[in-house]
Amino acid sequence: MALASRSWTKTSSRVLRARPSRAAYDDLSRELQATLRNATATHDFNKFWEKMRLRPGSYRAPMTEEQRRRRPPSVHPVFLTHPITGRTVLYCNPGYAIRINELDPEESDRVLEELFAHQLRPKYQYVHRWAEGDVLVWDHIGTLHNAIADYRPDEHRLMKRCQVMADKIFDPAFVPSALAAGGLAVGS
Repeated sequence: MALASRSWTKTSSRVLRARPSRAAYDDLSRELQATLRNATATHDFNKFWEKMRLRPGSYRAPMTEEQRRRRPPSVHPVFLTHPITGRTVLYCNPGYAIRINELDPEESDRVLEELFAHQLRPKYQYVHRWAEGDVLVWDHIGTLHNAIADYRPDEHRLMKRCQVMADKIFDPAFVPSALAAGGLAVGS
């Protein structure tokens, strides 16, 4: 993922917080890693939308039934194997995850709170204060990122976003050959 600032209102700090999910996974207790090894989480865009909608100054309306139909909840592994590095990442974030499907609702809520608090610790954060002309690039699978809406509706900004869209990378046979072509090995 790449994001570039093209136009900026000078009164706002506008930060982006990025958190490497591999480091967060590595620091989880072995017990929690074992408990969640094959677990899945339901992610719902409506959770993100509602958080944004309820922020002061937001003009967002609730999602319509049509919008919810086009963005239904999805299920992902809590721990994902990164398709390029082969490393395990924590793939369950506070913006979208609503339930760990293999746990009863109370236990799911407790574990989600623990995971969210863990990955939001300052030691996993990179905070960027934007300036006009900045370009940031990050690994979309291995980084939890969050734009902070610390600007008023009358403050304008122009951001350009570029995201590589590919499904071939997820073909397990593709990864070793692509890395070998670049002189790398899986897990490097």
